[in-house]
Amino acid sequence: MTARLILISHASTEALRQSAFPADESIDDKGRIRAVALATHLPHADRCWTSPELRTRQTADALQLNADVDPVLRDCDYGDWAGLSFDNVMVRDPEAASAWLRDPAATPPGGDSILSLMQRVAGWLAWQITLHERTIIVTHPSIIRAAIVHAIEATPKTFFCIDITPLSMTRLSGADGRWNLRA
Repeated sequence: MTARLILISHASTEALRQSAFPADESIDDKGRIRAVALATHLPHADRCWTSPELRTRQTADALQLNADVDPVLRDCDYGDWAGLSFDNVMVRDPEAASAWLRDPAATPPGGDSILSLMQRVAGWLAWQITLHERTIIVTHPSIIRAAIVHAIEATPKTFFCIDITPLSMTRLSGADGRWNLRA
């Protein structure tokens, strides 16, 4: 049996529009309208999940999904950088920001590394593949990037080479401990 995942990136937020490290913000009006329009195009799912952050829960609601919250799907903890624009972080702490972009094990001050995020997502995917269900997950670009890197067995450094846009859908199918990127 095959597990089928549809990972949907949350709707647009002000932080996304400003290229900022997210805090726990709401989706914006444009994002809400686009999510409502997308709702009628979603396939049936056996189960739906969302991360605990407000933007993903609001997106799941706008998509008319009855999604359970799973804390494992939470966004990366950006620590002291949360709520700041990337440009602001580069001015305030250029060495740490550059290290974070180059080294998946580097952490923002008080935050998580991309490597630890990827390990968390890999563990969640290992559980999902055993369920043999069609699942819709509303989560963050960082979680979807980590899932793609894991699925295609890419190196952690490729994490930042993947762009995930608001409300985009990424499909993974998996069986026998192996994932395939379907779209």
